[in-house]
Amino acid sequence: MANQQQQQQIKLTQMKECVHMLDSSSEKYGDPTLERFLIARSMDPNKAAKMFVSWRKWRNSFVPLEFIPDSEVLQQLEPRKIFLQGLCKSGHPLMILDASKHYPAKDHHQFKKFVVHLLDKGIASGIRGTEIGNEKMVVILDLQKLSYKNVDARGLISGFQFLQAYYPERLARLYILNMPWFFVSVWKMVSHFLEKATLNKIVMVNNEEQRKQFVAEVGKEALPEEFGGNARLVALQDVEAPRLEC
Repeated sequence: MANQQQQQQIKLTQMKECVHMLDSSSEKYGDPTLERFLIARSMDPNKAAKMFVSWRKWRNSFVPLEFIPDSEVLQQLEPRKIFLQGLCKSGHPLMILDASKHYPAKDHHQFKKFVVHLLDKGIASGIRGTEIGNEKMVVILDLQKLSYKNVDARGLISGFQFLQAYYPERLARLYILNMPWFFVSVWKMVSHFLEKATLNKIVMVNNEEQRKQFVAEVGKEALPEEFGGNARLVALQDVEAPRLEC
């Protein structure tokens, strides 16, 4: 274990040097933040540094205020389709997406801003005291009552691409519930855009045995009654959370 920690420290030092060589800086960020990029790039310091620098450039350009205010994504917030349920059994914040209330966005740029808004707020809702930098989310994608008009492959792919490129190691687990037969082909297509590490965190809940396991893992305290828990749904905009320090 000591040797493993020593190796990890060496990789971190090498990554910081690579970041400096790319005319950037990692001084503002703690080791847990940098470690997320290392893990996402299989502990390769050079690749992790490039990913980190790319993320910093994207963040400065796409989120100039350092956060996306509600006022910029009102159209996406209005259907009340995203919920934040506090901490689940594993200690991670629990986010629920009701796909039946979603419709493909006409303004895709605004939709991408919404993706950043919900990811930032979801992750930040798990901060207790001081942000560490390695906070993760548990997400439920509920496809109950999904119809053809709700299907948004482009939006789903964009969401996963943002998660993989700009939020490495922020997803603890994704549960997909109530997948209708017509969505299977859509999911197969979306899956082609997912990295192996992301796919390994996705759990399909298709039968009663899997549902019991899902409830046991998430815990009834945070899980809403609709999913077999004891909580009530709390819309994203009704939750107060600290700002994510990016």
